[in-house]
Amino acid sequence: MDNQFNFKYSAPSQEERKEIDSIRRQYLSQEKTETKLERLRRLDGLVKNTAMIWSLVLGVVGTLVLGLGLTMILEWRIWLWGIVLMALGSVPVAIAYPVYKGVLNKYKNRYGEEILRLSEELLNESEK
Repeated sequence: MDNQFNFKYSAPSQEERKEIDSIRRQYLSQEKTETKLERLRRLDGLVKNTAMIWSLVLGVVGTLVLGLGLTMILEWRIWLWGIVLMALGSVPVAIAYPVYKGVLNKYKNRYGEEILRLSEELLNESEK
């Protein structure tokens, strides 16, 4: 009778540990793993990028509709609908910048206090 117990242990390699850790960090709460500087950068990006996305979408859609109207007039000789589409396309192009400023100010008001608080904390930490 052979009462022998065999046990084989293998630890993950350094590369496997890094991969496991990167996967694990994706499932941890954002608040626990995010540093103050990372949070400050994320909030600043959120404020600026949201306003930029809204204005770009309006500008691009308006430009495409305006261009379709121009094409209808110049190439297809459909005057009435071309003029209508040009007028409709010029509205989003014209309001893209005011929308940008409005969304930017809205998000600055929403996240401004937290951005200022985080920046003050980071500046005070660096002075110590």
